[in-house]
Amino acid sequence: MEITVARAGMMTTVQDAGRSGCRASGVPLSGPMDPFAFRVANMLAGNPEDLAGLEITLSGPELEFSQDVRIAVCGAEFSGLPSWRPLFARAGERVRFGECRKGCRAYLAVAGGISVPRVMGSRSTYLRGGLGGFRGRALRDGDLLEAGSDTAAPVPAGSVGSAPRKFEGPAPRKFEGSFFVSPFLMPAYCASPIVRVVRGAQAGEFFEALGSGEFRVTAHSDRMGLRLSGGAIGRHSGGELASSAVAPGTIQVPPDGQPIVLMADAQSIGGYPQAAHAITVDLPILAQLRPGDALRFREVPLDEAQHEILKRERELAVLREGVRQRLFS
Repeated sequence: MEITVARAGMMTTVQDAGRSGCRASGVPLSGPMDPFAFRVANMLAGNPEDLAGLEITLSGPELEFSQDVRIAVCGAEFSGLPSWRPLFARAGERVRFGECRKGCRAYLAVAGGISVPRVMGSRSTYLRGGLGGFRGRALRDGDLLEAGSDTAAPVPAGSVGSAPRKFEGPAPRKFEGSFFVSPFLMPAYCASPIVRVVRGAQAGEFFEALGSGEFRVTAHSDRMGLRLSGGAIGRHSGGELASSAVAPGTIQVPPDGQPIVLMADAQSIGGYPQAAHAITVDLPILAQLRPGDALRFREVPLDEAQHEILKRERELAVLREGVRQRLFS
């Protein structure tokens, strides 16, 4: 199956679950900024949760599918497309993303996944390195993607033929009362969240300041990290540090005192002090923040962070079984 990119949007990239196992060689993980939304979109499309899909940032694309296909959109909410539920696109019709009404990044999963070559074991796009994805870059108008070649659940009989002709304008009545993901299962998405963190290696040098102030996401943020602005965080000592390992979620404090929260395309080592680390289950919340959104940090013990990730995986397992029984059995 082919997907024609009639309009690419601001920044639309191919991402799968990430380029794991390569950080020791200095290659970032990449993959989705919001792993929760990415995994759920694949579930709803009938895919394994690691298949490649599209990450869509703020301004969405316009896509045309050459065959009838099941799709799902999760994460940021765009006008004209119901989210967090399965949809069916018909051959020759265009799926248009309207205004981004809430959040920053959406994930489009297509039954059978997006087919691009694997680079170092992954189909994810690493923009700064020009690796993976579609020719190592964001999509452009006129690009042609291959899709649907990987394992996916079959399209239920009759579902495509009864789908509405277009996904434009308000959410079609066809989807009212159909299967959708309960908001109670989702991360606490909002424009002014409190993000939970555990202490970093240099927390004692300025942690109180990090935990007591409000910060805002700046326009200089990208997939490598969210650059924050607020009251400058002064360091108690000014000694040089040896570079050490960092990961998505690490909160570094450069000399100007304005924190950086590393994200999906984070480098593998860094020399800035590490004040804290955002817990894994709150990374989706950070991924949906736009420039200008506010956030605060709250310290939690390591065992709470571990408990929360186990809880999240249990909830995803329940959702996975519900999707299987309701949609694909």
